[in-house]
Amino acid sequence: MGLLPLYFFFLFLSVSSGEFSSQVGVNYGQLGNNLPSPKQSVKLIQSLRAKRVKIYDANHDILNALKGTNLQVCIMVPNEIINNISTSQKLADSWVKTNVVPFYSTTKIRYLLVGNEVISGSPKDIWPNIVPAMRKIKKSLKAHGLDKIKVSTSMAMDVLESSFPPSNGTFRSDIADSIVRPLLQFLHRTKSFYFLDVYPYFAWVMDPKNINLDYALFESRTIKYTDPVSNLTYTNLFDQMVDSVVFAMKRLGYPDIRIWIAETGWPNAGDIDQIGANIYNAATYNRNVVKKLTAKPPIGTPARPGWVIPSLIFALYNENQKPGPGTERHFGLLYPNGTNIYGIDLTGKTPDSCFEPLPRPDNNEPYKGKIWCVAAKGVNETALSSALSYACSQGNKTCDPIQPGKKCFKPDSLFWHASYAFSSYWSQYRKTGATCYFNGLATQTAKDPSFGHCKFPSVTL
Repeated sequence: MGLLPLYFFFLFLSVSSGEFSSQVGVNYGQLGNNLPSPKQSVKLIQSLRAKRVKIYDANHDILNALKGTNLQVCIMVPNEIINNISTSQKLADSWVKTNVVPFYSTTKIRYLLVGNEVISGSPKDIWPNIVPAMRKIKKSLKAHGLDKIKVSTSMAMDVLESSFPPSNGTFRSDIADSIVRPLLQFLHRTKSFYFLDVYPYFAWVMDPKNINLDYALFESRTIKYTDPVSNLTYTNLFDQMVDSVVFAMKRLGYPDIRIWIAETGWPNAGDIDQIGANIYNAATYNRNVVKKLTAKPPIGTPARPGWVIPSLIFALYNENQKPGPGTERHFGLLYPNGTNIYGIDLTGKTPDSCFEPLPRPDNNEPYKGKIWCVAAKGVNETALSSALSYACSQGNKTCDPIQPGKKCFKPDSLFWHASYAFSSYWSQYRKTGATCYFNGLATQTAKDPSFGHCKFPSVTL
C-alpha cells in the first residue's frame, strides 16, 4: 500500500509538467491578404506536428477553428489597448469575458501575453503600463476560475544593453528598475514564464565577419566559445543569446524564472542586400533548433543544463503584408498556398535524410554591386500614386528629374516616375533606416532601370 501514493505522486508530476514540456509550436501570424482560412490553417499546423500555437490577438474565427484540437494555445492582448486595460479592471474583465471565457472549455488556451515586443515597437507611454495591465488581466482570469492560464508579455533581445559575453547580460538602464523588475516580480509570483524572442539570424547578419555562420545555424562541430567570467562553454549562438537573458535576470535577483522561446526562426528569402536569407539556411536552422529543443532528456543551455525550454517557431506562413525589409515577409514554414517551403517536422523525430534535398545557398556572402528600388508590377495605381507623392515630398530634390521638361520626365508613366522616385528616395535615406518597401509597392532589382539620358540613383554595396 505504501507504493500506491508514491505512484500517484509521480503520475501527477508527469501530467502537471506536461504543460511545460519540450514540445515545439508555431506562431500563426495573419499579416497577409492571401492566407488560407483559419480552419485550413489549423489542419496545416497539425500537419507540421506542432503541439502549440500562438496568435497575435484573440481572433474568434481562429479560436473556433482550434476547438476540439489538442493544440495548446497562446493568445494576446494587442499593444494598442494596454494603456486602457492598465487603468480599468472593468475593461480587463470585459476583454477576458469576450475573448477567453467563451472558448476556454473547448480550446486549450494556456497562455496569455499582454502585448508583443512592446519595448521594441510601441510608444514609451505604454511601457510602464505593461505590468499593471498584466495584473488586471490575471485578476480577471482568477475571478472567472481561469487562473491556471499563465500571463506574461514578449520581449526581444533589444531590452538588453549588454549581451556579450553572456555572463555580462544586463537589462537596459532605462527599463531595468522601472519595467523589467516589476515584470520579473510578477512572473516569479505567478510562476509564469519570461517570453523571449531570440533570432540568431539578426545577430549574425550584424557581424558576419566575426560570427561564423555555422555557429549561428547549430552546424559547427569545432567552433566553441568559453565565457571568461562564467567559464561556461558555448557551441552555438542561440545558447549564448538565451543565457545572456538568464544572467540579466539573475543580476536583478531572479535567477530561476523559466524562459519560453516565444519566437525563433530564420528567413527563407529577403532583399538583394540581405545576406544569408535563403531556404537552405532557414531549413537548417529550424530543423536544428527543433532537435535541440525537443531532445530527451532536455539539453537546456550551458547556464541551465537540463532545463526544458518550451518554444514556438516563427512563423507558419510567409506573410506578404508585413512591413520592413524583405526578410520580414519570408519567415514562414509554408507558402500562402499551404505548401511546404522546405520539409520540417516540429517533433524533431523525422531524420533530415527523409526530406527533399535543399537548394544550395547563393547569398551567404554580401552582395557586391549596385541595387535599385523600383515599383513592383501589378500593384494598385492609386496606392502607387500616393507612394510617389510621399517619396517626392521628402525634399532633397528627390524627384526634380521627373518634373515636366526634365531628363527623366519621359516616358510619362506612373510606373516609371514612381520607380525613379523610389530609387532616388531609397538611395538618399537608406543609411537612416529607409527600406525599399513602400507598403509592398516597391521591390529591389540588380538590373539598371536607367534609360537614355535618365540615370536612376542606386545604392552601391
